[in-house]
Amino acid sequence: MPASLELRDIRKDYAGKQIIKGVSLSVAPSEFLVLVGPSGCGKSTLLRMIAGLEEISSGDLYFDDQRVNDWDPARRRIGMVFQSYALYPHMTVAENIGFGLKLAKKPRAEREQRVDEALRILQLESLRDAKPSQLSGGQRQRVAIGRAIVRKPNAFLFDEPLSNLDAALRIQMRMEIGRLHQRLQNTVVYVTHDQVEAMTLADRIVVLEGGVIRQVGVPLDLYRRPANRFVAGFIGTPTMGFLSVMAIAQSADGLTVELPGPADTTVTVTVPFHLDTPPSGESMTLGIRPEHCHLVEPDDGLLSGTVIMLERLGADTFAFLDLPGSDGTVAVRLTERDGHVASGDHVGFAFDAAQTHLFHADGQALSPIHG
Repeated sequence: MPASLELRDIRKDYAGKQIIKGVSLSVAPSEFLVLVGPSGCGKSTLLRMIAGLEEISSGDLYFDDQRVNDWDPARRRIGMVFQSYALYPHMTVAENIGFGLKLAKKPRAEREQRVDEALRILQLESLRDAKPSQLSGGQRQRVAIGRAIVRKPNAFLFDEPLSNLDAALRIQMRMEIGRLHQRLQNTVVYVTHDQVEAMTLADRIVVLEGGVIRQVGVPLDLYRRPANRFVAGFIGTPTMGFLSVMAIAQSADGLTVELPGPADTTVTVTVPFHLDTPPSGESMTLGIRPEHCHLVEPDDGLLSGTVIMLERLGADTFAFLDLPGSDGTVAVRLTERDGHVASGDHVGFAFDAAQTHLFHADGQALSPIHG
């Protein structure tokens, strides 16, 4: 049966330094939960504590309402898939998949039945007698997944399983892992630094930074309503563009903010947000997604800047601009109305104010007037 998981104020200390800083989280049976964040944010450490491979410094971990802090990994009935395939080179595919069952002294008939089932699920039947050296990276990862499947776990734990694969294989394996979850309906906790993987696979995403949860939600909620600037900048490819602004006035239509313009001038725009107190020159950050802005003639845009680079992805082309007041470059998804653009061009920049995001100086997002 798929397990439910609950983490209550989980913390992890190394040599007096706190790595995981009080994580509380519930995972429903059969849910596909993805832990995502930059390198060093604590996501793999958190997964290893769930698996029982790392000791929990404080807090409580529950599987199906049973506290498991002191349970060893085998008793937790989890199947772990690592970034490294860790296959035995002298064993065949079938032997690698069934080796854990052999160590557990399962009857031969049961071992063979479970291995055959895993081979069929993962479409590895024709490779059952092959050695790891004869397999592609994607096939080796499927064998590693098969090794977890035969244990009939209540939960699968994946630790960056696709990081060693090339781009094409990553896409293929994402689809295979998604199909596998649809078929088996096990609870899955999946760690990745790749937000595309997270957006593709997750029922819910947990965004971590510095050992702290920054936001939990379904993928599109995180994209459309990031709770803070960190999530806004992490979720989405290319990333959201950020402009430094100053709140100067408020009306029924929203908040008027001032942006740095060309040649030490300033420009204003009204965006659909309200402050709790009257604005008094508060420094804020305006966020704009690439699909919510476009290029115009230099004299026709609210702002103007220089095209630093073009990124051609086939169906989509993105221009990256250096704009006054921008924190880094600002990406624009080009359409036919943008015409021909080249690196080094001076262009005008316009955006849909109704689709913007606004963040306080501490990084927290404001809620738009109309939700």
